[in-house]
Amino acid sequence: MTGVHEILHRVFGFGEFLGQQEAIIEHTVAGGDSLVLMPTGGGKSLCYQIPAIVRSGVGVVVSPLIALMRDQVEALRQTGVRAASLNSTLSYREVSEVEAAVENGLIDLLYVAPERLMGDRTQELLSRTELALFAIDEAHCVSQWGHDFRPEYLQLSILRERFPEVPRIALTATADKPTRREIVQRLGLADAPMFVSGFDRPNIRYAVVPKNRARQQLRRFLDEHHQGDAGIVYCLSRRRVDDTAEWLRGIGVDALPYHAGLDAFTRRRNQDRFQREEGVVIVATIAFGMGIDKPDVRFVAHLDLPKSIEAYYQETGRAGRDGLPADAWMVYGLQEVVALRQMVEGSDAGEMRKRLEIRKLDAMLGYCELTACRRQTLLNYFGESLPEPCGNCDNCLAPVAEWNATEASQKALSCVYRTGQMFGAGYLIDVLRGLENERIQRFGHERLPTHGVGADLDPYSWRSVFRQLVARGLLSVDLDGYGSLRLTEGSWPVLRGETEVRMRRDLRPGRTGAKRKPKEAVPPPDPATWDEALWEDLRTCRTELAKAQKVPPYVIFHDSTLRAMVELRPRTLDEFSRLGGVGETKLRRYGEHFLAVITAKEE
Repeated sequence: MTGVHEILHRVFGFGEFLGQQEAIIEHTVAGGDSLVLMPTGGGKSLCYQIPAIVRSGVGVVVSPLIALMRDQVEALRQTGVRAASLNSTLSYREVSEVEAAVENGLIDLLYVAPERLMGDRTQELLSRTELALFAIDEAHCVSQWGHDFRPEYLQLSILRERFPEVPRIALTATADKPTRREIVQRLGLADAPMFVSGFDRPNIRYAVVPKNRARQQLRRFLDEHHQGDAGIVYCLSRRRVDDTAEWLRGIGVDALPYHAGLDAFTRRRNQDRFQREEGVVIVATIAFGMGIDKPDVRFVAHLDLPKSIEAYYQETGRAGRDGLPADAWMVYGLQEVVALRQMVEGSDAGEMRKRLEIRKLDAMLGYCELTACRRQTLLNYFGESLPEPCGNCDNCLAPVAEWNATEASQKALSCVYRTGQMFGAGYLIDVLRGLENERIQRFGHERLPTHGVGADLDPYSWRSVFRQLVARGLLSVDLDGYGSLRLTEGSWPVLRGETEVRMRRDLRPGRTGAKRKPKEAVPPPDPATWDEALWEDLRTCRTELAKAQKVPPYVIFHDSTLRAMVELRPRTLDEFSRLGGVGETKLRRYGEHFLAVITAKEE
């Protein structure tokens, strides 16, 4: 393994491996297959990049997105690694040049999409080429029970048959146990070891807020925590993406939309700006970001509820890949709970698939309604335990009170029953609070025993009650298109007084709970060594170098490396070479540039 350590330091500029990286690399270099589960930002790429460099032949990396391939190839080239990709954006001449380089042993890592890999031309190329390994990135795409299923990935099972001597390493950041089992089955990895690293991302602060004028809530969040930061805002629909991006631009945020309804040129242009410029915010559907390689995303905000905890973990994992503090912030309310249940129940999927998706959605709703530590629950979902509360989620920082909501629940359920199980939460709240508008009088519901019995609670509190009843399965959503609420089997024990219902007490807007000082996931800069002006000068230098080469700034150096420059102030190339992320090639290309900035600040 001496050569492996030497490559880690000389090529990638790191002094030591993290977690199970070394064991995975050693196993792969020896020719073994494996399944690797490692959190986003945990260093999955090195687990196949280093073996591909060490082993004889070319390492073939299966990647689902062209933009991701492009960025990873460019990042590798910056370190001096011979990397290329084959994708649909290349001209015939460019494809021929890459193929010739592969055949002549001039490429260490070749990135391809699954469709391209399975094509006859690529298969013939690989059959006459010495292969070091196959790396199947985003391997959860092979599972029909996963959250990002890609039917093209099912074809990858043929790799074992056609190239039985070539080691295969499948990698993903998110896979529950059923998804892992299917990955193993689909890819023929039954005899391969599974390397499961910790799923915890301690630098990410998780928060879920009851939805109440979501745009204004988002604005407060950005104003208070992330002015000028790069981030991602997720929405459920394309129209909502477009409207939100336009609104953000109207309040001074450099925001761009991204969804499948945009033409290919606009999508690529917007993603390139997000990748290559500082402080850009992307507003997107879940089509954006799988395997996104931008390390300095400081926040991920959800304006609509994800469909599962796997999707939530994957999407929030796009924040803080550089290890510096980041936020995963979400607002959610009854409306999208209703919408998502209707989408699942009204889909063309089989009953087994629907039941699975409902279970996943129920788990997501349970996570939202927690009063305990969110990180403990999130990790427990993936089979990992955290002995103590994390101190870095909203429930740890501002503990949530519970209240005995049994009587309120009985009133709500009784109102659903007595109005014929035909109405949504808004109407039911009006009845409970004793309103006598035209609609209520038309149905004669002002004469019901439940009319006015809920006048003691305000509309915000009643929305919280109905939302939590749906989240717990004590009410269901009808498929009538109006979000009508219906009783479930679990409703009757509550109505009969046999079951106590305790709920989280959501504070009304404008009220705040007792705050504790946030736990810093990464120590703040030391005031004695930190120089904000030098930090900005170094970022400017990085941006100029990146623009000259038409690459994202982070492929020059990550923020963490720039931060080390500010704190350690290297004065020679030898001192500069000791910074994390500075390998031989980057030292030669950029050392003098950044040393000049540091020196100029001290003169």
